Amino acid sequence: MVMTTHKSAQLVAAFKRQFELCALARGESVVFLTDRDSDREQVAAGMVAAADVGNSVYEIHVDLQMNVPFIGVNPLEDPGIIAAMKHADLVVCFFVGFFAKWLPTVLQGGGRILNILDTSRQLLRLQGTPELRAAAKAAEAKVRKSKRVRLTNAAGTDLTWDIDPAAPFLCHYGAADEPGRLDHWGQGMIAHFPIEGTASGRVMVQPGDVWIFPYQRLVVNEIDLEVREGHIRRISGGLDAKLFRYFLESAQLSKDDLDPFALSHLGWGLNPKARWDDTAVYNGNLEDLAASARAFPGNFLFSTGPGYKRKTKGHIDMPMCNCTVELDGEVVVREGRLVDPAMIADPIHAYH
Repeated sequence: MVMTTHKSAQLVAAFKRQFELCALARGESVVFLTDRDSDREQVAAGMVAAADVGNSVYEIHVDLQMNVPFIGVNPLEDPGIIAAMKHADLVVCFFVGFFAKWLPTVLQGGGRILNILDTSRQLLRLQGTPELRAAAKAAEAKVRKSKRVRLTNAAGTDLTWDIDPAAPFLCHYGAADEPGRLDHWGQGMIAHFPIEGTASGRVMVQPGDVWIFPYQRLVVNEIDLEVREGHIRRISGGLDAKLFRYFLESAQLSKDDLDPFALSHLGWGLNPKARWDDTAVYNGNLEDLAASARAFPGNFLFSTGPGYKRKTKGHIDMPMCNCTVELDGEVVVREGRLVDPAMIADPIHAYH
């Protein structure tokens, strides 16, 4: 496999650095898990880099696309494929696998999973650092010790919930460097799940907040959400509110299905290399925004739908700006700015 272009050489070097961040040791096995949409230049660069380091490298190509009924359902049901990944030291996955049932099988065996979901320019730009890892670990430790969260903003948001200690904690700093760890290259954030039924209050989404999933654009008018017993019960506002309601209603399996309206993972961004205005700069291209839009420092990621015990296609990811986050009464994010020094990876470029 020959890599000759300058861009390819940059990618090989970036993958070598990424494997260092993932603590990949010489002699460990690496499986590249790809589908028909995977960026072949990225796959080639990653395989070259892993082989140069001295690893056994394999590709499993699944020539299928995602199943559609639920987030987290995909074609990887073949026991042979799952067994191969389970015995790999590092799985580099080029498509969305979050919430899929094969993930725990790999992770519980001590395997690591690194998701690559972004364009090459974003991989190069957003690559993690030891400082980002330290900030994410500090945020995780703080959240794990906390019981109750309050989210507010000047527009009238006032939402509270209890942290579910039995649910997964999503601590992402862009490197799968520990046994049983999943991460996303370019990501930098902390998130958790609420105890079912505890979330209550009001969420006021404002112009300039971000649609990242299912749409990729900035919010243009207010969305007013009433939350009771862990579910969104009322949605009002203009065009964006109509889109919000339309998408969740279209994901219902029956008129009584409330799963799309449940609150899902909640947290905030930490990566100082990510920027709020990427949504405009990259014209809503999801592959340029998968990490960045969720990771820019101090944004609060409000999401609906799937949970670690619940599957639904009704998943909305909406990073909100200018919010204040309190953990057991202690402010850790104030009006969209990180205030806990331990959570700040780069004090000079911490706010975008």
